Amino acid sequence: MTTLLAPLAVSLGDPAGVGPELLCEAWARRDAERLPPFVAVGGGEILKAAAVRRGLDIAVARVETPEEAVERFPEALPVLGDHDGAYTPGEPDRAGAERALASLSLAVGLARQGAASGVVTGPVSKARLAEVGFDLPGQTEFVASACGVDARDAVMLLAGPTLRTVPITVHNALADVPHLLTEDLIVRKGRIVASAMVRDFGIANPRLAFTGLNPHAGEGGRFGDEEIRVIEPAIATLRAEGIDASGPHPADALFTPRARATYDVALCMYHDQALVPLKTLDFDEGVNMTLGLPLVRTSPDHGTAFAIAGTGVADPGATIAAIRLAGECAARRAAS
Repeated sequence: MTTLLAPLAVSLGDPAGVGPELLCEAWARRDAERLPPFVAVGGGEILKAAAVRRGLDIAVARVETPEEAVERFPEALPVLGDHDGAYTPGEPDRAGAERALASLSLAVGLARQGAASGVVTGPVSKARLAEVGFDLPGQTEFVASACGVDARDAVMLLAGPTLRTVPITVHNALADVPHLLTEDLIVRKGRIVASAMVRDFGIANPRLAFTGLNPHAGEGGRFGDEEIRVIEPAIATLRAEGIDASGPHPADALFTPRARATYDVALCMYHDQALVPLKTLDFDEGVNMTLGLPLVRTSPDHGTAFAIAGTGVADPGATIAAIRLAGECAARRAAS
């Protein structure tokens, strides 16, 4: 795989959450996990304290440039940026939210400038961010806006070792989903997913499997007609464009081992339809990736976990997987 010329930029996330300690753990396992060079954005003292609390004997080094971060990476966890503070795991506050936002902003800026190969975002508290003026639904929308990408074209992909899923509708009330699903929305996201499977995952002819919305995919209209009116026409449009799209499949049968062997990514009609199987199968290695952006962005698919922050029990698997996937995708883009 192509060697990255610039490090990945990893934002701190909420410093009172598990993000800092898991970032330290990921660096400590960099060789065993064969991780690409990355630089933590801000929070040098926070990271030092988090490492000590977790029982990690690691070096943390402040750097001035991403180039210096690559040089220092083999011997110390490099940290770029001055925003810092006290480490208070499990005790989120306004100052921590401000640090999280500053870290996110700088990390995205580095990637947009080409100084970083991609962005890995640490887990944040949306409620805390709202207290400091953050008026977007989440980090995905922030990154999309910073890149000048319409939020509708920033597609959430959940990726694990055994499954990839995409929710067509995301953070919406279940009662609203039937009205939000349109043929245009499904086609639009299907195109973005197909393109990303080629560009970022190196799958020459990606296979997209679409779920139905209703039980038994509507059973020919007996249990709902969204499949007939909306989903089937969208799939037909994608097929006409040369995309290998199948469905609508009954969601209760699409995630068995035998079924998963028949597709590369499952596109689901609503949030839990996509996230329940992914978290059931790959919770400790689940990655949230944003497709449709001019830069690579991944994130561990878990939250701040304030309740266990600083206790040493948080699993680093998803953070490690997010860094690894970002590196792999960035390398493919650099080689293309």
